[in-house]
Amino acid sequence: MQLIDTHTHLYVEAFDEDREQVIRSAFEAGVEHFIIPAIDSSYTERMYALEKSFPDNMHLMAGLHPCHVKENVAAELDKVKKQLQERNFCAVGEIGIDLYWDKTFLKQQQEAFAVQIEWAKAYQLPIVIHCRAAFDEIFEILEAHQAQDLFGVFHCFTGTLEQAKRAIDLNFKLGIGGVVTFKNGKIDQFLNKLPLTSILLETDAPYLSPKPFRGKRNETAYLPLILDKIAECYSQSREDIAAVTTQNAKALFKIEGFEIKK
Repeated sequence: MQLIDTHTHLYVEAFDEDREQVIRSAFEAGVEHFIIPAIDSSYTERMYALEKSFPDNMHLMAGLHPCHVKENVAAELDKVKKQLQERNFCAVGEIGIDLYWDKTFLKQQQEAFAVQIEWAKAYQLPIVIHCRAAFDEIFEILEAHQAQDLFGVFHCFTGTLEQAKRAIDLNFKLGIGGVVTFKNGKIDQFLNKLPLTSILLETDAPYLSPKPFRGKRNETAYLPLILDKIAECYSQSREDIAAVTTQNAKALFKIEGFEIKK
């Protein structure tokens, strides 16, 4: 099987002690490509170094994470804009709105989300949405900017069936990760009511580890555990689920080839 982890933060500090081994373990688990979301400019050089070490396997995004939208938002957005002008990326992300921890910068989050959507359109790139306690706010902006050239994925989707269908109707796929294995995750109860062509596999490593590793550091090598749960939800073979979700990811992020460079 050929798998793609469509959301993994391999460059963060949690992997500083064993990053290469974590990547090798992911290869052994069948993961051949890694979609790497941005956070803010403080991590840019780490992302570039990761890509340099595994140029055929790492696919970088550019963007400003909503939890990092602060007083310096204008300067951070200028850096994202410059990145997009200087080199190629597979997506703009992760971007969006997060009201779970703090609502202080809601207005700035909304503005940053909107401007990055327009940049994605200009570069014909998908957007990768971070949405936490903010579905209404996210949908309001997406519908205001709705167009043929606006598409992407709701990363770490944890909404309702109605919200899932609404996202799909807006030309978005759903990133399904470790939450699907949680007893209180709920999305496993309705996942099979959604077209498999709208599903992507992701880990969000080092966060949100699937069972039985919940509470521990997540790794891309755990992606098959998510695959197994989705196969159970759809009552299909893991091979069939892998084939469709991998093709979904290849098409969305324009990934060519599957040769691992070890």
